[in-house]
Amino acid sequence: MNYYNKIKNLIEKKEINTKVRNLQENNDTLRTYFEIGKLLVKAQGGEKRAKYGDNLIKNWSLKLSKEYGKGYDYTNLTRMRQFYIIFQKLGSLSQVFKLTWTHYRYLLKFKNQNEMNYYK
Repeated sequence: MNYYNKIKNLIEKKEINTKVRNLQENNDTLRTYFEIGKLLVKAQGGEKRAKYGDNLIKNWSLKLSKEYGKGYDYTNLTRMRQFYIIFQKLGSLSQVFKLTWTHYRYLLKFKNQNEMNYYK
């Protein structure tokens, strides 16, 4: 019996399962944030109504942060809204799931779509 190979197989199985779970968690996070962004845009009456929507996002962020933590503060809700507006044009969310939320937060800082695409 080759115990080394058995140990190696167990480790590989565990590592693969961990990567699959992490990928699924990332996809769930991105899908949730995309949907939150979509709902924020709709609640504000569309993409062009950002000024009115600032108060809505501020009020909701206070409530959500109190219930769920700082991940739902004003800055992050604004990023989720921006994430939806920019990436809804791709048509398929599967193209969006290639990066993590941390990567998208960095990309959302770029004002120029070409710069964003360069790093994506």
